[in-house]
Amino acid sequence: MCPPASTGGSPSQSGAGSQADKPAPTEPAAARLARAKLNYALHVTGRRADGYHMLQSLVAFAEFGDTLSAVTGAPGLSLALEGPFASALSPQAPDASTGDNLVLRAVRALAENLGGGPPSLAFTLDKRLPVASGIGGGSADAAAALHLAFAAMTGRPAGAGDMARLEKIAERLGADVPMCLASKPALVSGTGTEVASLPRFPGHAVLLANPGLPVATPDVFARLACRENPPLSPLGESDLASFDALIAWLEGSRNDLEAPALTVAPQIAEVLAALRSAPGARLARMSGSGATCFALFAGIEEAEREARRLAARHPAWWVQAAPVAAVG
Repeated sequence: MCPPASTGGSPSQSGAGSQADKPAPTEPAAARLARAKLNYALHVTGRRADGYHMLQSLVAFAEFGDTLSAVTGAPGLSLALEGPFASALSPQAPDASTGDNLVLRAVRALAENLGGGPPSLAFTLDKRLPVASGIGGGSADAAAALHLAFAAMTGRPAGAGDMARLEKIAERLGADVPMCLASKPALVSGTGTEVASLPRFPGHAVLLANPGLPVATPDVFARLACRENPPLSPLGESDLASFDALIAWLEGSRNDLEAPALTVAPQIAEVLAALRSAPGARLARMSGSGATCFALFAGIEEAEREARRLAARHPAWWVQAAPVAAVG
């Protein structure tokens, strides 16, 4: 989420490694949903001497995303890509041994941490989230890989006592990966790796729309006019007591990357205008560094209705409605 000024970002899934042919399964597959991450608010509050940006963000996770599955007993470690956005990750299908894909990098990092070699796991990633779109698809995939690989290598799912180990690995993979480990509403601060889960969060629905183009995070940060902006207002329990209360709090927040992203991809303005004019939409904003935007709705029926309407009007856009689960 916050790249160093010199390099412009943490590793992503572009140039991903994969294998076109999946090994024959030898055990039942375990699967995990890699939920889309949404920055409901994102304030850039400064930049450290090493070039990393400081931020504050309220993040939530939609009940929609990529699906990562793993089969044990495979000949080695491999990754196959499928789904509507698979080709965007690996059009040339390079050898998985390069480890370029965040899924494979996460598994290799975990194996090193546990003191062993790469596990014999055959992964399949059903890529349903657009790439380089501001909703953390690659980071969510990496977090799912850590959970699946940990269970396969230790014989048990990661418990509360294991999360500190996984979080340290996640920090090395990218700023968004730690928050994707839990995939729950949270306040995020620092460079994006300080994650405070929220004990309460109202359920609602979200409508996502992307104009069909990737946006590079480094390009957006390079055009950020002000890097020391006001922080988020305090978020109290009363602000999370209902959907209406959450909307009221969000109306006093912003996404500081929205303005520079519009200079990189002016098409975002059309998406925001369409979402803001949708009947029932309570708030519309860009997520992360774009280009995906979202609108918040009280219920999933409204969001799905507007998703159908939006998709019919803009067939080249990626459009998806999904619930956001309540917490507490």
